[in-house]
Amino acid sequence: MLQIGNKMPAFRVSDEAGKEVTEQTMAGKKTVIYFYPKDSTPGCTAEACNIRDNYHAFLAQGYQVFGVSKDSVASHVKFKEKYELPFPLLSDPSTEMLQAFDAWGEKRNYGKVTMGTLRKTFVFDENSVLVRIIEKVDTKNHTSQIFE
Repeated sequence: MLQIGNKMPAFRVSDEAGKEVTEQTMAGKKTVIYFYPKDSTPGCTAEACNIRDNYHAFLAQGYQVFGVSKDSVASHVKFKEKYELPFPLLSDPSTEMLQAFDAWGEKRNYGKVTMGTLRKTFVFDENSVLVRIIEKVDTKNHTSQIFE
């Protein structure tokens, strides 16, 4: 289980441009990685747009930001273009990265239990050490949660 003080887990995924991204790609900069269930759904769109609208604050504090879901690269391209998202979206259809970050698990919806993406955000320092986990994400005010 990923805990505060742990190093960023190993992973290998693609961004919306098809470029490979690994934990080494993120090394050396403070990093925010947020996991979300599905492109273009109301909560996920609100979360992405809140981060987009405050992206200058992330850059000003030296953060790089990555959104991650199991959606395809093609879905990410459409989502990123439609909402003019300035940060990379990582595609993890195998759920390898989701599982490494404990962001894949049981979800309950109308009494039905399914496996799916758990909405979580992880904040790492410039040494790739986990400094914060946000498990109760407020999609409309997520930036203020991250900077609390």
